[in-house]
Amino acid sequence: MAKQNDLLAVLIDADNVPPLTIGAVLTEVARFGTASVKRIYGDWTSPTLRSWKPLASEHVIQPMQQFANTTGKNATDSALIIDAMDLLYTRRFDGFCIVSSDSDFTRLASRIREEGVTVYGFGERKTPEAFRNACDQFTYLEVLNEPAAEPTTSSIERVPSPRLRADTKLVSGLRQSVASASDESGWANLSAVGSLMRKNRPDFDPRNWGYAKLSDLVRATELFLVEARASGGLQLKADKRTGN
Repeated sequence: MAKQNDLLAVLIDADNVPPLTIGAVLTEVARFGTASVKRIYGDWTSPTLRSWKPLASEHVIQPMQQFANTTGKNATDSALIIDAMDLLYTRRFDGFCIVSSDSDFTRLASRIREEGVTVYGFGERKTPEAFRNACDQFTYLEVLNEPAAEPTTSSIERVPSPRLRADTKLVSGLRQSVASASDESGWANLSAVGSLMRKNRPDFDPRNWGYAKLSDLVRATELFLVEARASGGLQLKADKRTGN
Protein backbone atom coordinates (compact mmCIF):
# COMPACT_ATOMS: atom_id res chain seq x y z
CA MET A 1 0.00 0.00 0.00
CA ALA A 2 1.36 3.40 -0.99
CA LYS A 3 2.55 5.73 1.78
CA GLN A 4 3.00 9.47 1.59
CA ASN A 5 6.71 9.13 2.47
CA ASP A 6 7.36 6.62 -0.33
CA LEU A 7 10.07 7.90 -2.66
CA LEU A 8 9.02 7.88 -6.31
CA ALA A 9 10.82 8.36 -9.60
CA VAL A 10 8.63 10.04 -12.22
CA LEU A 11 9.77 9.41 -15.80
CA ILE A 12 7.87 11.12 -18.61
CA ASP A 13 7.90 10.35 -22.32
CA ALA A 14 7.46 13.81 -23.86
CA ASP A 15 6.56 12.34 -27.25
CA ASN A 16 3.54 10.48 -25.91
CA VAL A 17 1.95 12.70 -23.27
CA PRO A 18 -0.17 15.86 -23.82
CA PRO A 19 1.71 18.68 -22.05
CA LEU A 20 -1.35 20.21 -20.38
CA THR A 21 -2.06 17.03 -18.44
CA ILE A 22 1.18 17.07 -16.47
CA GLY A 23 -0.14 19.18 -13.58
CA ALA A 24 -2.96 16.70 -12.98
CA VAL A 25 -0.55 13.77 -13.29
CA LEU A 26 1.77 15.16 -10.62
CA THR A 27 -1.19 15.85 -8.33
CA GLU A 28 -2.17 12.19 -8.73
CA VAL A 29 1.43 11.07 -8.14
CA ALA A 30 1.39 12.95 -4.82
CA ARG A 31 -1.30 10.52 -3.60
CA PHE A 32 1.22 7.69 -3.84
CA GLY A 33 4.30 9.33 -2.35
CA THR A 34 6.98 11.97 -2.88
CA ALA A 35 8.35 12.52 -6.38
CA SER A 36 12.02 12.85 -5.48
CA VAL A 37 13.07 12.49 -9.13
CA LYS A 38 11.14 14.04 -12.03
CA ARG A 39 12.58 13.68 -15.51
CA ILE A 40 11.15 14.17 -18.97
CA TYR A 41 12.71 12.70 -22.11
CA GLY A 42 12.73 14.00 -25.66
CA ASP A 43 14.63 15.85 -28.35
CA TRP A 44 14.41 19.39 -27.02
CA THR A 45 15.76 20.82 -30.26
CA SER A 46 12.51 19.73 -31.92
CA PRO A 47 9.79 22.41 -32.29
CA THR A 48 7.13 19.81 -31.45
CA LEU A 49 8.24 19.87 -27.81
CA ARG A 50 8.22 23.67 -27.51
CA SER A 51 5.05 23.70 -25.37
CA TRP A 52 6.70 21.38 -22.83
CA LYS A 53 9.48 23.79 -21.91
CA PRO A 54 7.54 26.24 -19.66
CA LEU A 55 5.63 23.39 -18.02
CA ALA A 56 8.81 21.47 -17.24
CA SER A 57 10.20 24.60 -15.61
CA GLU A 58 6.98 25.30 -13.67
CA HIS A 59 6.81 21.79 -12.23
CA VAL A 60 10.58 21.48 -11.69
CA ILE A 61 10.94 18.55 -14.08
CA GLN A 62 14.44 17.92 -15.40
CA PRO A 63 14.53 17.80 -19.23
CA MET A 64 16.69 14.96 -20.50
CA GLN A 65 18.05 15.60 -23.97
CA GLN A 66 18.06 12.75 -26.47
CA PHE A 67 18.78 13.63 -30.09
CA ALA A 68 16.73 11.78 -32.69
CA ASN A 69 19.75 10.18 -34.29
CA THR A 70 17.58 7.50 -35.85
CA THR A 71 14.17 7.58 -37.45
CA GLY A 72 11.33 7.26 -34.96
CA LYS A 73 11.23 7.69 -31.18
CA ASN A 74 13.29 4.67 -30.10
CA ALA A 75 16.21 6.82 -29.00
CA THR A 76 14.04 8.66 -26.47
CA ASP A 77 12.51 5.42 -25.22
CA SER A 78 15.93 3.84 -24.80
CA ALA A 79 17.22 6.80 -22.79
CA LEU A 80 14.24 6.59 -20.42
CA ILE A 81 14.66 2.83 -20.00
CA ILE A 82 18.41 3.09 -19.28
CA ASP A 83 17.85 5.82 -16.69
CA ALA A 84 15.04 3.83 -15.08
CA MET A 85 17.30 0.81 -14.63
CA ASP A 86 20.11 2.97 -13.23
CA LEU A 87 17.68 4.47 -10.71
CA LEU A 88 16.26 1.04 -9.88
CA TYR A 89 19.69 -0.32 -8.98
CA THR A 90 20.24 2.49 -6.46
CA ARG A 91 17.55 0.76 -4.32
CA ARG A 92 16.38 4.21 -3.22
CA PHE A 93 12.88 4.17 -4.69
CA ASP A 94 9.64 2.59 -3.49
CA GLY A 95 7.91 3.17 -6.81
CA PHE A 96 8.28 4.32 -10.40
CA CYS A 97 5.75 6.42 -12.29
CA ILE A 98 6.00 5.88 -16.04
CA VAL A 99 4.06 8.51 -17.93
CA SER A 100 3.51 7.37 -21.51
CA SER A 101 0.94 5.81 -23.83
CA ASP A 102 3.63 3.72 -25.52
CA SER A 103 3.77 -0.08 -25.31
CA ASP A 104 7.59 0.06 -25.57
CA PHE A 105 7.73 0.35 -21.77
CA THR A 106 5.92 -2.93 -21.11
CA ARG A 107 9.10 -4.89 -20.40
CA LEU A 108 10.52 -2.05 -18.29
CA ALA A 109 7.44 -2.08 -16.05
CA SER A 110 7.63 -5.85 -15.70
CA ARG A 111 11.34 -5.74 -14.88
CA ILE A 112 10.88 -3.11 -12.17
CA ARG A 113 8.09 -5.17 -10.58
CA GLU A 114 10.36 -8.22 -10.57
CA GLU A 115 12.49 -6.29 -8.07
CA GLY A 116 9.47 -5.83 -5.78
CA VAL A 117 9.10 -2.15 -6.66
CA THR A 118 5.69 -0.69 -7.46
CA VAL A 119 4.98 0.68 -10.93
CA TYR A 120 2.33 3.35 -11.52
CA GLY A 121 1.46 3.91 -15.17
CA PHE A 122 -0.19 6.98 -16.66
CA GLY A 123 -1.37 7.24 -20.25
CA GLU A 124 -4.24 7.90 -22.58
CA ARG A 125 -7.02 5.38 -23.24
CA LYS A 126 -5.24 4.37 -26.43
CA THR A 127 -2.42 2.86 -24.34
CA PRO A 128 -1.97 -0.80 -25.35
CA GLU A 129 -3.30 -3.36 -22.89
CA ALA A 130 0.11 -5.02 -22.51
CA PHE A 131 1.64 -1.91 -20.93
CA ARG A 132 -1.42 -1.26 -18.76
CA ASN A 133 -1.34 -4.80 -17.40
CA ALA A 134 2.40 -4.66 -16.77
CA CYS A 135 1.85 -1.93 -14.17
CA ASP A 136 0.61 -2.37 -10.61
CA GLN A 137 -1.77 0.50 -11.20
CA PHE A 138 -2.61 2.36 -14.38
CA THR A 139 -4.48 5.66 -14.55
CA TYR A 140 -5.99 7.12 -17.71
CA LEU A 141 -5.08 10.75 -18.32
CA GLU A 142 -8.64 11.45 -19.44
CA VAL A 143 -10.06 10.91 -15.93
CA LEU A 144 -7.64 13.26 -14.18
CA ASN A 145 -8.81 16.69 -13.10
CA GLU A 146 -6.73 19.78 -13.43
CA PRO A 147 -5.32 20.77 -10.01
CA ALA A 148 -7.76 23.69 -9.72
CA ALA A 149 -10.80 21.44 -10.19
CA GLU A 150 -12.86 20.00 -7.35
CA PRO A 151 -11.15 16.77 -6.21
CA THR A 152 -14.48 15.00 -5.66
CA THR A 153 -15.63 15.40 -9.23
CA SER A 154 -14.64 13.52 -12.35
CA SER A 155 -14.01 14.92 -15.80
CA ILE A 156 -15.88 11.91 -17.24
CA GLU A 157 -19.68 11.93 -17.38
CA ARG A 158 -21.25 9.45 -14.98
CA VAL A 159 -22.40 6.21 -16.58
CA PRO A 160 -26.02 5.53 -15.50
CA SER A 161 -27.06 2.43 -13.58
CA PRO A 162 -28.55 0.45 -16.51
CA ARG A 163 -25.35 0.82 -18.53
CA LEU A 164 -23.21 -0.15 -15.53
CA ARG A 165 -25.20 -3.36 -15.10
CA ALA A 166 -24.79 -4.06 -18.82
CA ASP A 167 -21.01 -3.81 -18.46
CA THR A 168 -20.39 -7.53 -18.01
CA LYS A 169 -16.66 -7.12 -17.40
CA LEU A 170 -17.25 -4.64 -14.58
CA VAL A 171 -20.10 -6.60 -12.97
CA SER A 172 -18.26 -9.92 -13.21
CA GLY A 173 -15.12 -8.38 -11.70
CA LEU A 174 -17.02 -6.85 -8.80
CA ARG A 175 -18.93 -10.04 -8.06
CA GLN A 176 -15.81 -12.18 -8.15
CA SER A 177 -13.90 -9.74 -5.94
CA VAL A 178 -16.74 -9.56 -3.40
CA ALA A 179 -16.95 -13.35 -3.33
CA SER A 180 -13.18 -13.68 -2.79
CA ALA A 181 -13.04 -11.04 -0.04
CA SER A 182 -16.25 -11.97 1.77
CA ASP A 183 -16.57 -13.61 5.18
CA GLU A 184 -18.93 -16.47 6.03
CA SER A 185 -21.90 -14.10 6.09
CA GLY A 186 -21.15 -12.87 2.57
CA TRP A 187 -19.98 -9.39 3.57
CA ALA A 188 -16.72 -8.04 2.14
CA ASN A 189 -14.62 -5.03 3.08
CA LEU A 190 -14.85 -2.37 0.37
CA SER A 191 -11.12 -1.59 0.39
CA ALA A 192 -10.30 -5.29 0.00
CA VAL A 193 -12.65 -5.48 -2.98
CA GLY A 194 -10.96 -2.45 -4.53
CA SER A 195 -7.52 -4.03 -4.05
CA LEU A 196 -8.63 -7.25 -5.74
CA MET A 197 -10.15 -5.35 -8.64
CA ARG A 198 -6.91 -3.45 -9.13
CA LYS A 199 -4.81 -6.61 -9.01
CA ASN A 200 -6.94 -8.24 -11.69
CA ARG A 201 -7.28 -5.06 -13.77
CA PRO A 202 -4.49 -2.51 -13.17
CA ASP A 203 -6.47 0.15 -15.07
CA PHE A 204 -9.53 -0.25 -12.81
CA ASP A 205 -10.55 3.16 -11.50
CA PRO A 206 -14.10 4.30 -10.57
CA ARG A 207 -13.37 7.55 -12.39
CA ASN A 208 -13.38 5.60 -15.68
CA TRP A 209 -17.15 5.44 -15.25
CA GLY A 210 -17.43 8.99 -13.89
CA TYR A 211 -17.52 8.15 -10.16
CA ALA A 212 -15.08 9.71 -7.71
CA LYS A 213 -15.15 6.79 -5.25
CA LEU A 214 -15.51 3.02 -5.43
CA SER A 215 -18.44 3.19 -3.02
CA ASP A 216 -20.27 5.54 -5.39
CA LEU A 217 -19.69 3.20 -8.31
CA VAL A 218 -20.81 0.12 -6.38
CA ARG A 219 -23.97 1.83 -5.18
CA ALA A 220 -24.73 3.01 -8.70
CA THR A 221 -24.76 -0.56 -10.03
CA GLU A 222 -27.67 -1.27 -7.65
CA LEU A 223 -26.41 -4.86 -7.40
CA PHE A 224 -24.86 -4.71 -3.92
CA LEU A 225 -25.81 -3.79 -0.38
CA VAL A 226 -23.41 -1.27 1.17
CA GLU A 227 -23.25 -0.68 4.92
CA ALA A 228 -21.03 1.32 7.24
CA ARG A 229 -19.77 -0.64 10.23
CA ALA A 230 -19.07 0.70 13.70
CA SER A 231 -15.56 -0.70 13.47
CA GLY A 232 -14.94 1.61 10.54
CA GLY A 233 -14.97 1.12 6.80
CA LEU A 234 -17.69 0.06 4.41
CA GLN A 235 -18.88 -3.50 3.85
CA LEU A 236 -20.76 -4.81 0.83
CA LYS A 237 -22.45 -7.99 -0.32
CA ALA A 238 -24.46 -9.12 -3.33
CA ASP A 239 -28.07 -7.95 -3.20
CA LYS A 240 -30.14 -11.06 -3.82
CA ARG A 241 -33.26 -8.94 -4.27
CA THR A 242 -32.08 -7.47 -7.58
CA GLY A 243 -32.45 -10.72 -9.47
CA ASN A 244 -29.60 -9.64 -11.82
